Amino acid sequence: MSKLSLAKLHATGNDFLVQVELDPSEPELDPVVVSALCDRHRGVGADGLITIGPGSDGADCTMTLVNADGGRAEMSGNGVRCLAWVADRAGLVRGNELIVDTAGGRRHMVVERGHDGVIAADVDMGKVTFDPEKIPVSRESPFDLDVTVDATTYHGDAAGVGNPHFVVLVDDPATVPVTEHGPQIEHDGRFPRRVNVEFIAVTGPDRIAMRVWERGAGETQSCGTGACASAAVAHRRGLVGDRVRVDVLGGTLAVVLGDTVRLGGPVVHVFDVEIPREALLESLARPSA
Repeated sequence: MSKLSLAKLHATGNDFLVQVELDPSEPELDPVVVSALCDRHRGVGADGLITIGPGSDGADCTMTLVNADGGRAEMSGNGVRCLAWVADRAGLVRGNELIVDTAGGRRHMVVERGHDGVIAADVDMGKVTFDPEKIPVSRESPFDLDVTVDATTYHGDAAGVGNPHFVVLVDDPATVPVTEHGPQIEHDGRFPRRVNVEFIAVTGPDRIAMRVWERGAGETQSCGTGACASAAVAHRRGLVGDRVRVDVLGGTLAVVLGDTVRLGGPVVHVFDVEIPREALLESLARPSA
């Protein structure tokens, strides 16, 4: 009986299941299977599942990310940092550097190791774009957008970090009904590929508090691309400098803005799990009580 081997990791609470599949002839996991594995009540539980594939043209590997709802995502800053732990164990990291091709572009990473493998990773996330076509958002300008949900109006800017974001400024993210308003904003018609929504407030010099609603995953403890988008939006508005600490529910991320944006933070290996594929399929076929 073949087994599905997965590692569970988290980066500031943003958790992922990661598998290594270097044989390109192997079929991808069905989105229904991924959704079942990510289910926090009946499965292993995660915000998404990452598959590490073979690299080419100078890349050490590729990253394929499927969200908890079974839908594809272009990129995850925390997810690619979790990938680094598994890639290092698989011998794919050269020295302390790793090059990963993602659907959002090529990512260059630097890892920090401890006694049990990678404990932190810093990744060049590429450029943050405010080009409406590249985000994408169907407006001439991505700036000063308003959306009203249940009589509450949110104001902010759209940005792209290989995936789309809408960063809104609020008085206190802790008081925002993220789980009620987030899914409605995610499906705003101006965002043709839906959108990740960050609710942010500047809390000190070069410091931001952030809560996030992620496409296909719901409210998560952290979002790396969201932290980059939030820092870039706040910087463009003159609210922070080019080195920003972003406090999320799961910890703190470091964002450095320049020609490209860099994201750094901890990586934690939680456990490994092996699941018989036949048993997984049987559980999916079994009707709920």
